Order: sequence, then C-alpha cells, then structure tokens
Amino acid sequence: MNQNRNQKTNRIVNQMNRCRTIIHQKTLAAALLASVFFLLSGCGTNAPADTVTDSGRVRVTFWYSGGKTAARVMEEIIDSFNQSQSKYTVTGIQQADYDETYTKLQAGIAGKNAADIALLDSDKARNLMKKELLVRLDRYTDQDDSFDKDSLIPVFHNQCLWDDGALYAMPAYGTTQVMYYNRRLFETAGIRPDSIQTWEDLAEAAETIQQSTGGSACGWEPMWGEDNLIDMALSNGGTMLSDDSRTVLINSPQWIETWETVRKWIHEDDIMAVHYGGQGWEYWYDTMDDVLQDKAGGYTGSSGDQADLDFTKVGAMEQPGFGDNPAAPVARVLQLVMVDTGKDKTKDGAYMFMKYFADAPQQARWSMATGYIPVRRTTLDIPEYQSYTEENPQALVPLAQAMHASPDPIDPTGGKIFDALSIAADKVEIENVPAADALNEAAETAQAALDETYKNAEAVLDEAANKADRK
Repeated sequence: MNQNRNQKTNRIVNQMNRCRTIIHQKTLAAALLASVFFLLSGCGTNAPADTVTDSGRVRVTFWYSGGKTAARVMEEIIDSFNQSQSKYTVTGIQQADYDETYTKLQAGIAGKNAADIALLDSDKARNLMKKELLVRLDRYTDQDDSFDKDSLIPVFHNQCLWDDGALYAMPAYGTTQVMYYNRRLFETAGIRPDSIQTWEDLAEAAETIQQSTGGSACGWEPMWGEDNLIDMALSNGGTMLSDDSRTVLINSPQWIETWETVRKWIHEDDIMAVHYGGQGWEYWYDTMDDVLQDKAGGYTGSSGDQADLDFTKVGAMEQPGFGDNPAAPVARVLQLVMVDTGKDKTKDGAYMFMKYFADAPQQARWSMATGYIPVRRTTLDIPEYQSYTEENPQALVPLAQAMHASPDPIDPTGGKIFDALSIAADKVEIENVPAADALNEAAETAQAALDETYKNAEAVLDEAANKADRK
C-alpha cells in the first residue's frame, strides 16, 4: 500500500509542478470595472480606533461560516493561533453562510464596524476588491521571506491574484465536485470505478445499476444546480466567455450538447434523478442519503462532503471528460481577505493569522477534519496527513482532480451570468425544457447584462476623462 500511495503522491506532486504555468484568467471587463469602482469609491477619513484587550493584545475580528465540523475546527485553529503568540487575539464570529458574511461585511464597511478578516468565496472577494475595500496582501508577502508562495497549488493561488498580478486574498481551502459511488451497487452490477473514463461511460453504468437492482435504485444523482452542468460543459471543451470577454458563449454547441444529454438521462432514459427544493441544504443531504442507503449508484458532490460520508459504503473518483475531451471541472478556492477598516494595528495581526491558516500544518488539520482540499502541496509532507491519506485514500481524489481543474470562471457582471445559468439549469433538470431553449434564453439575458456592464463602465471612464480635460 505504501508503494501505491507514494506513486499516487508523486503523481500529484508532478501534476502540481506542471500546473505552475497556469495563468490567472484576466478579462477586459474586470479591468474596466476595477477602474470604475476605484473612481466611484472614496476612502473614509474617519478611521476607527484600534481595539486593545485588557491583556494588551490587539483584537482582530474574523467573520466566517461553515457547518458544525468546519466551525469547530476553525475555532480550534483560531485558539491555536492565539496561543502561538502574545501580541494579537483573533476573535472568530460565525455567520450563517458566505452570502450573509458578504452582506454584513458591506453594511459593516459602510458603518465603519466591519470585521478585519473575512472568509469569502472568490466572486464576493473580487467584488470587494473592485471597490478598493480590501488590503492588498502582496505588501506583506513581498516583505516576508518566510511566505512560500511556490508551494501554493496554482489553480487556487491564481484565483487570488488581481488583474495586475498582485495577491489580494489568501487562499484558505479548495473545493471541487467529485463523484461518490456506492461500493456494493457497483460491485453487484459488475462495474469497476476505473472503467468510467467519460460521462457516457457513467450513463452506461447508471443503466446497468438500475437493471441489476430491478429499478429499486437510481443509477446516478447529479447534485441540483448549475455547478455539475458547468463542469460538464467545460469538460466538453466549452468556455463561458469569448477570449476578449465581450461575448457570452453559454449557448455554444459544447454547452448545449452536455446539458441536453443530462436532460435526456433524467427525463427520457430515467437513469438519473435530481433532488431539489426543501429547506436549506435538505436537497443535498437527501442526495447523499440515497447513496448511503443503497437507493442510488452514486452522486456528484463537493469534496467537503467527505466529513459526512461513510467510506466503508462509498468510494470516491474524479470526474471524467465528455466524449473525447479531457476532464476540466471547476476547482474553487475559498479566500481569506483583509478588510481595509483603517485600523492600522490590526493589519499585521490579520496577515499573521491568514498566513498561519494557509501554512501546511493547519491545512492538514483543516483538510483531515472537513474533507476540503489543502491549498499547499507541502501538506503532503506532513506526517499526520500522510498517515491520514494512507488510511483514507479518498482524501487524495479531490486533490488530484484540482491538478487539472479549471479555475472558477470570472463573471464580469457581478453574478448575472451565473444567475441566468441557475435558471437554465432548473429548466433543464426539473422542467424538462430542451437545453437549447434554456441556454439560448440564458445567453440572451447574460449577454444583455454583459453589454450593460461594458456600457456603464465605459460611460464612467469617459466622464472621468472629460472632467480631467476640463481641469
């Protein structure tokens, strides 16, 4: 087992090294919008006072979100940091989710009582950065010889770089959608997991599972929403935007082919099904429960699900490609950002904690407990992590997938393209609307939003230029 594990580890490291040349996605839209928000947003002159505890430590506030396991481990890491030095005290305040953190953060910034650090997904972090509301971290990392950026996994590191190459957020942890299969149902149906090299192979396996169980088990359950469908489109050679970022391509043949195939698998072939609706994450846990209770051959879900799965019953494998195209699912990064609160004393402490969380020992601790992907390749060198992955090889599956994954696509409209895709996904997965109809409508809506984004950005820049000329 050690030899096999070492081979797998070496393969992952080699993939990481090859991925070093990945270039961060840049778009003209993002550059335009960054200039616009810089012109529109002012810098507050009334900086709030620094907060010092009774013990003389500087208090650093940190807003984050997560489930029970993630929240527990986050508090443990915060406590460890506080015990590791005597100058700063980080106070963690849990929020309901990333959306609530973002909403409260905007209100807090306006009221000058925002957190010093926040955990956000990349689109929300980028929106704050566009408004010049975050502290650039390269002013710290460039002066910190101990900060090892070379060991950061490229697909995660690159998503934290601004359009000029500056580091504006610290990668906290990664996530990607992988495939979890029911071991007993696969074995009974005579299916080897390594035989599934394409989505078409998965469809054949799903049909075989239904036949072998007499229809008592669904063949496969994609997770409700646009994420799985976007992954499939990218793994069919599709892209969300043209090279110049001026044209929405979500109704290209690559997108329509994959989304229409899923519609047929669900509504015509009846070999797949989707749970949807309910309260909060109810649909997600219903999907997981079906696989754990032998009611489905498997499902496509988050790497973070690993903390809630029983791997004596399920196994994990990477997403395949579509047709002749290589697999290219999205790997997202959750980011730690330093909010520009004007409290100078907290900034050094905020950076110290962010760096602490991103260091390999804490990454190993976080990944082992939650199932999320570590952002540093040197995590593989931590003895505890090596032992853990030897006993739990499924933990290496999301990490291996991240090595060839696509970065989270940038939506220059601030989320309107993704909103259009979410509506289209419901039409395809739930309402049985042909993919061409759903995606053509989505593309029309998204293109209008993109055009409006450019129009507004260019109008503001023109006005700024005219004012400069008049002066």
